[in-house]
Amino acid sequence: MDLQQVMVSGPNLNETSIVSGGYGGAAEGIIPTSSIKDIRSKSRGITPSHSAASRIANQPGQYPAPSMHHSNSNPSMMSEEATRGVAVEKFDTVKKWSINTYKCTKQMFSERFGRGTKTVDLELEAQIDVLRETKMKYERILRLARELTNHFYNMVQTQQALGDTFADLSQKSPELQDEFGYNAETQRLLCKNGETLLGAINFFVSSINTLVNKTMEDTLMTIKMYENARLEFDAYRTDLEELSVGPRDAAAMVRIEIAQQHYQIQKEKYERLHSDVSIKLKFLEENKVKVMHKQLLLFHNAISAYFAGNQQQLEQTLRQFNVKLKPPGSDKPSWLEEQ
Repeated sequence: MDLQQVMVSGPNLNETSIVSGGYGGAAEGIIPTSSIKDIRSKSRGITPSHSAASRIANQPGQYPAPSMHHSNSNPSMMSEEATRGVAVEKFDTVKKWSINTYKCTKQMFSERFGRGTKTVDLELEAQIDVLRETKMKYERILRLARELTNHFYNMVQTQQALGDTFADLSQKSPELQDEFGYNAETQRLLCKNGETLLGAINFFVSSINTLVNKTMEDTLMTIKMYENARLEFDAYRTDLEELSVGPRDAAAMVRIEIAQQHYQIQKEKYERLHSDVSIKLKFLEENKVKVMHKQLLLFHNAISAYFAGNQQQLEQTLRQFNVKLKPPGSDKPSWLEEQ
């Protein structure tokens, strides 16, 4: 009877909820009062309906799985750490580059205004100056040889057209057939010898172009790297000398030790490139003499034989230097390339 009075006078259980001690916040683990009736019915031997059981099972937010939370957080944390590591690495690279650029710029201006000292190898510097001057002169030879090739090619084309015209008039002018025929044959012979000479000149131009724009240019690129290494070496050498004459407290000694390490690295780099430049200059000089000896002899013999009208000597010169002539019409594009 007392229980019945309490149930009547108490709050409406349909409007209340019981909070369980499950996972999550305040909204988690809430069991609706409608399910209490099902539990009470079960205690009396009554089986709850399927709809009530499904409502309890499908409550959103009930009993979240902790494993899902950890599996989502670990990859994001690893991604953040990787991104942070890349950013730190980039920052260190930019920092080192900035310090190196500042030191080299300071050293360069000091040398330009006569306040800084410069490491100089007089013998090597003289060889480098000779190479740069030689390259300029060879570039002029290459440019003039190309112009000669173009002019001579036009002359050969004109001779060929002139020979064809003489041959045509020889057929159509019976009174001058022999005269036109002689001139047509002469122009054809000159055209043939001209094509042979063009082959020799083209071979000469190709060899000079390789010597100037590949062999010499490769050596000059190494020289540029050597000059940059020399500037860096002097910059870090000057920095070490300035620190050495300063105070000798604990912090200064640490800076001197770091400067000594950087100086040693730059010194090894400078000496390595100094050796590379010396070796390349030596081999370049030997290669230049060998190549130019062959090409100048070819050029002289071919020109002399052509203007002397000695066709046999001209052809023999090309065979001597293994110069292969392209067959007529080989410069024209194939039918597939024209499509």
